[in-house]
Amino acid sequence: MTGLEKMKSQILDEAKSSANDIIDRAQKSAEAVKQEMRDKAEAECGRISQKADADVENIKERALSSCDLQKRKALLEAKQEVISDVLEKAYDTLLSADDETYFNMLRKMLDKFVLAQEGEICFSPEDLKRMPQGFEKEISDIAEKKGGKLVLSKEHRNIRGGFVLIYGGIEENCTFKAMFDSKRGELSDKVHALLFS
Repeated sequence: MTGLEKMKSQILDEAKSSANDIIDRAQKSAEAVKQEMRDKAEAECGRISQKADADVENIKERALSSCDLQKRKALLEAKQEVISDVLEKAYDTLLSADDETYFNMLRKMLDKFVLAQEGEICFSPEDLKRMPQGFEKEISDIAEKKGGKLVLSKEHRNIRGGFVLIYGGIEENCTFKAMFDSKRGELSDKVHALLFS
C-alpha cells in the first residue's frame, strides 16, 4: 500500500468513525426524546402518544440527514486535501527532475510558447548554472522554426522551474507554478478521476 493509499484510507476511516459517532449520538438523542414523549403520552392520552412517535421519527430522520451531510462534507474535504497533496508532489517532482528530464520539458514548453517575434528568454540563476551545453542554440533554433528570434537574456528571474519570455517589453510567465495554477481545475479533475472513480 502506497503512502497516498494509506493517507486516503486513514482519512476515510476517520470520516467513517466520525460519522458513526454522530449517528450514535443522534440515535441516543432520538431515543431520549422518544421516551420522554412516550411518558407524556401515557400520562395524557393515546393521541399524544401517536404524535410523539411521529415527532421522534421526524427528529431521527433529520438527525440522520444531518449526519449524512456532515459525512459527505468530511469526505469531500478529505478528497480535496488528497488531490492538493498529489498536485503539490507532482510540482515538486518537476522541480527536482534530473537535468536531462528537466531540460526536455523546457524544450517542449518552448515549442509551445515561443512566438513568431523577436524576444528574450530569462531563466533562474540555478537553471543558468545547470543549463546543458548547446541549449542556448536549441532555444534559437526552436524560435527560428516558429518564425521568430529568441536570445538568452543577460538578466535572470527569481523563479523556480520554467522560464519567462519577453516580447516587446511584455513578459509571459512560463514557470511551472504558472502552468500548474492555470491548469489547477483541470488537473484536480484528472487526479479526482484517477483516485476516486
